[in-house]
Amino acid sequence: MSAGVRIPQGDDTVKVELTVKEAMALAGAKFPNNHNIEVSARKKLNLIIEDHYIEDHRPVN
Repeated sequence: MSAGVRIPQGDDTVKVELTVKEAMALAGAKFPNNHNIEVSARKKLNLIIEDHYIEDHRPVN
């Protein structure tokens, strides 16, 4: 049994600028000679999530 992830404002939109190759890699295209394309795209996604969600919801000390 797995617990669902609850994300307040989970339907909000964010914009991420990806190259065509990065978008293709995230969609499942394989680039066997260049794994860095998918890594770069995932880093961009993680950064945008951190910047727009995690930073806004950290407790203030």
